[in-house]
Amino acid sequence: MRNRESWDATGPADLVLTGGRVHTFDARDRSATAIAVTGGRVARVGDDTEVAPLIGRDTRVIRLRGHAVLPGINDSHLHGVWLGAMWPHFLMEQLTGGADAGTPGPHAGTPAPTPALRSAAERRDAIVRTHDLLATLGVTSYTEPGLGPGEDAGATGCFGSAALTDYAELAAYGRLTARVTALLLFGELDGPGSADAFATGLREFAAPADVPGWFRVAGVKIFADGIPPMRSAWVCEPYPDGSHGSLLIDGDSAERRRQRLAGMIDIAHAAGHQIGVHSTGDRSSAAVVSALRAALARDPRPARHYLIHGDLLHPTTLAEMAAAGIGLNTQPGIAVATRNLLHDTLSPQALARMCPTRDALDAGIDVCLSSDSPVLTPDWRRGVVAAVTRTGVDGTVCGPEQRLALREALRAYTTTPARQDGAESWKGSLEPGKAADLCVLAADPLESEVTALPEIPITLTIVDGRVVHEHP
Repeated sequence: MRNRESWDATGPADLVLTGGRVHTFDARDRSATAIAVTGGRVARVGDDTEVAPLIGRDTRVIRLRGHAVLPGINDSHLHGVWLGAMWPHFLMEQLTGGADAGTPGPHAGTPAPTPALRSAAERRDAIVRTHDLLATLGVTSYTEPGLGPGEDAGATGCFGSAALTDYAELAAYGRLTARVTALLLFGELDGPGSADAFATGLREFAAPADVPGWFRVAGVKIFADGIPPMRSAWVCEPYPDGSHGSLLIDGDSAERRRQRLAGMIDIAHAAGHQIGVHSTGDRSSAAVVSALRAALARDPRPARHYLIHGDLLHPTTLAEMAAAGIGLNTQPGIAVATRNLLHDTLSPQALARMCPTRDALDAGIDVCLSSDSPVLTPDWRRGVVAAVTRTGVDGTVCGPEQRLALREALRAYTTTPARQDGAESWKGSLEPGKAADLCVLAADPLESEVTALPEIPITLTIVDGRVVHEHP
């Protein structure tokens, strides 16, 4: 991407949006009424009179008429190939009977079809289908969290290494309408992992080259444990049957599995990778954070490592994450949807600190909100509502003390994911020289009742200065 400092905004703009409310989400949270775009970058942000001089004969001018502009939405944990294969079904519908799945209605509670993508054409169709869907939702970037040789023999065909090539080639052909960051997967999705296979994969697997600005393999994903509803999260306090879950890494004892997990983290960090670790239990998260801290102490580079989900996090672990610069990528919508299922699985104390977004932010941790789609709907508006209200459609509240303010939740879908991507210098906020990735809504979400957010239409999605969705 071009250096922001070298950006020249003196000539006529390609596109000007005027007469609205532009939320920049810059360091000072400035607002404006107009924004100009040139060459795929933000050229100027200000009031209508400040932006007007950039309107030329060939400039497209869009009158916002009070509509609101946000930075493009960055869903920092979304399975793009899988979503395209599953759409319009979501896994949480099956688990909850549709109660909090994000799309109540005719699909609620019905079995989802099993995707089986067997060719490059089928995978690419799924990717394009996802991008068409995301464009209607204002999503301009996402992280594909786990593609690689560990799933080359997988039943669905959605997570193997061939999908990396599909993404890279679609990006090179200009077929993507959202920017994609990917993590490599050297074990089974949601399954047991081999430390030796992980080391071999890091050493031998060659990922496709980046397509600057559109596709990048940033690092690796590791599955530390399972999930609380299946009693496979590794927890300190026993489940009702006396079990504790365990790490998914191979080993003949809990300590040996912990050591091998730490070894995997160490070699991935030493190889220069960003590391995203699926960890839900408090015991697993403590082990993961300890290993990440040790790796960072040996090589204190700005690695942007993060925990994925982090359903149960002890305050001590949160403090250690903050001190080491370890982020949290989580989904309050899952906590809201599964709370009623966990009453017989977790103690009231554990349920109270499920998905501790407020505690994490207050500790100084970078918190990204995401959908994990197709587990949940990719509609970020519903994710924001879950983060701000912590309330399900049945009125059940999951951890009211963990509620976020609306602006905090919106930042967790825009500027903070840009930091997770190591891309905050060129995307994530609306500032001159940054990527012209915009989400336009028919009303200002910061001036509306938060529960009404999912009903506010997304009228425009702009990626790299190009309109990819326009509401009629």
